Amino acid sequence: MKNNETKKTGVYPSSTRSHWPSFLPAMRSAPAFLVLFLATLLGWFGVYSRTPPAIANAVHAEEIRERSVQQLSDTVGVLHRRSYFYVGGAYSPFQNESVPASFISSGQVYVEHLVPQMVAQKLPIVMIHGNGMTGTNFLNTPDGRTGWSDYFLNQGYELYILDQPSRARSPWQQGIDGPQSIFDSLTIEQRFTAAQRFNLWPQAHLHTQWPGNGSRGDEVFDSFYRSIVPSLVSNVESSQKTRDAGIALLDKIGPAIVLTHSQSGQYGWPLADARPSLVKAIIAIEPMGPPFMNAIFPPLTVARPFGLTEVPMKFSPSIQSSSDLRTRVVSSSPNFTCIQQALPARKLVNLENVPVLVVTSESSYHTVYDACSVEFLREAGVTVDHVNLQDVGIFGNGHMMFMEKNRFEIADQVLNKWLQDRF
Repeated sequence: MKNNETKKTGVYPSSTRSHWPSFLPAMRSAPAFLVLFLATLLGWFGVYSRTPPAIANAVHAEEIRERSVQQLSDTVGVLHRRSYFYVGGAYSPFQNESVPASFISSGQVYVEHLVPQMVAQKLPIVMIHGNGMTGTNFLNTPDGRTGWSDYFLNQGYELYILDQPSRARSPWQQGIDGPQSIFDSLTIEQRFTAAQRFNLWPQAHLHTQWPGNGSRGDEVFDSFYRSIVPSLVSNVESSQKTRDAGIALLDKIGPAIVLTHSQSGQYGWPLADARPSLVKAIIAIEPMGPPFMNAIFPPLTVARPFGLTEVPMKFSPSIQSSSDLRTRVVSSSPNFTCIQQALPARKLVNLENVPVLVVTSESSYHTVYDACSVEFLREAGVTVDHVNLQDVGIFGNGHMMFMEKNRFEIADQVLNKWLQDRF
């Protein structure tokens, strides 16, 4: 049977195997409310799960690619199957005099697994949120609009959305996990939601895309701030735990695209370093940086001793410790010093075949130093595309771009466009 006949009748060729029951094509003539009701029931009982990518690509891939961002609703999400699981972690002795030889688990992560009605992309996306946040960042916006998860589900991507270890639904275990801290509301206003009011860096005044005024007392801001949770203080500890849990996740699900944001930017590189055959691409939304030293917000202390990570990476020529990485100062300005490896730079050999997209908004503090982070990667042999949103006609965004008014425009014109060019 030809593809156009398949689209007309709604019946798969006999040589293919559908995960949908044979009676579903007849549902096309049923009233819309009945179709939705039955589809929901099927989701509950696990009747539909994942259509094999080969079938989707052969039958409906072109239709999926042609879906435009305008098809997505701000209030009605995309039909999908939701489940969750935990992965990673280890048992540790539990000090309880009344229960000898007992143990508790720590370091595991909660993973929300979203599967669209039709999986049309061969690789899933693993989404890792930033500091103080949870996986809910990608589900919907603080004012109730659909989020990036709906966009990518609509494009046929299977999604795995994490809560970082020792945070939110990934439990923090007293006596095992390190101390935590939380952002106060003023810090959130200054850095993320109302940067234009404070002008703490040169481009801050360009921020226009946050919904609402971005200040305490505004309904949207209050909704966002109430979603913020305590995070581990130590970036070394969070890096080690997220790397280990991320490795366990990739070993479970197989090859994937890894999407990081902000703090979790420093986790994507070690994941690819540890599993270069499983991380097929990294999309880094304003990743933590710059190399070797903090910037913009005091104290401007030494950080990320392996360049963009707190944990060791595999370099060539090899190193025994971070002190083997010789550095040079490339440029210096108020609150930011760009430091790179001394030339010739050692190579991040396990990342050489992992394509990377770095995305920087027009008004975020990352506009100051993301180019320095990108240059570190390129000198280390990593293939990086760096998109400054204003250069492609997308203006006014800040650090939380996936929550802002034009979030689908970014996902469609930048992220998915880049992915479609490569896979």
